[in-house]
Amino acid sequence: MLTSDSLDTAAAPVLPQGGSALGDAGTHGAAALARTPDDKAMLRAAVELTRDLAPARAAIFWPDMLLSAGIGYAALAVAVLTQSPWIMAACALVSALALYRALLFIHELSHIHKDALPGFRFGWNLLVGMPLLTPSFMYEGTHTLHHARTRYGTAEDPEYLPLALMKPWSLPVFLLTALLLPVALLLRSAVLVPLGAIIPRLRRLVWARASVLAINPAFRRRPPEGDFAQMVFWQETGAAVWAWFVLAWSATHGWRPLLVALAVVALGAVLNQARTLVAHLWENEGETMTVTGQYLDSVNVPPPGWMTVLWAPVGLRFHALHHLLPSLPYHALGEANRRLCKELGPGSTYTRSNYPGLFPLLGRLVRRTMGAHGGAREGTASH
Repeated sequence: MLTSDSLDTAAAPVLPQGGSALGDAGTHGAAALARTPDDKAMLRAAVELTRDLAPARAAIFWPDMLLSAGIGYAALAVAVLTQSPWIMAACALVSALALYRALLFIHELSHIHKDALPGFRFGWNLLVGMPLLTPSFMYEGTHTLHHARTRYGTAEDPEYLPLALMKPWSLPVFLLTALLLPVALLLRSAVLVPLGAIIPRLRRLVWARASVLAINPAFRRRPPEGDFAQMVFWQETGAAVWAWFVLAWSATHGWRPLLVALAVVALGAVLNQARTLVAHLWENEGETMTVTGQYLDSVNVPPPGWMTVLWAPVGLRFHALHHLLPSLPYHALGEANRRLCKELGPGSTYTRSNYPGLFPLLGRLVRRTMGAHGGAREGTASH
């Protein structure tokens, strides 16, 4: 996280000029982004204007999470019980959106201090993480590597790939693989984790390769230690017991509830994968980036667009701002954005990470992949 002390060594901003908010940077533009000197004024303002916003508020976290989970499970129950395909489809959509929001509190858990919200981590895992076979350990301990100054955008970042510079077909493959996630999670908890308890080599493999929400296939997770290892044990045990209960109940009472639930989770996973595609510009090719470079490689989709609340909930519409202030709770990001826009003004480095919405960003990414492998780029040094 930024601090006042860290700003004294930041260089004055020297930023690429010209272009539009959705301009497509060329080869030199992508390299310039990685080497962008830190904007000292922006970094200082981010720290000084948001000090009072830092505490996570239980009065917001608990009702939001409980209401999201409650709506998600209630809509799922209706989708399972109804005989109308239209009502089932509508309730499945509502369930997917609500459970998607509830599940994304895993992101907040990876950043807030363990003592900030007493009982919230346990409650979330009991109500959301373990039932959806995605306990908090699958994000905690690794997501913070994505924010590390020396790891962001490099081969050691579990959540970064230069997607904008990859083959065009990689984007639909990246998106559609999310459909397999719920089955993979069920297989992991019901089969691989129990087998790993008696086969140490398998256990090590599952932990290193299949125990983190990552998009970098080269990432290998280190073994858990200390209190974290104990937390992992109980969370994995709970998820495995739940997975076996679900399979046993389905085998004796019918598979429809499980199949509907898998479809709902798959829909949420695809939505999250689409959000991931536009969370960054994905143009870094492994260089270590400055804080400002990381910020400009990240995306804010600020108001007034209301649809963003559905596909980027729990503060993720301010993803670039989150990279400036990763410990700021989600409910404070809107006010932080308002203050920084007012202080720094239009045309500042801060507003250059603001974009209009999901589909324009997806279109930009598609054009970048086509430009990367089709000869000349569309524009140069424009972002």
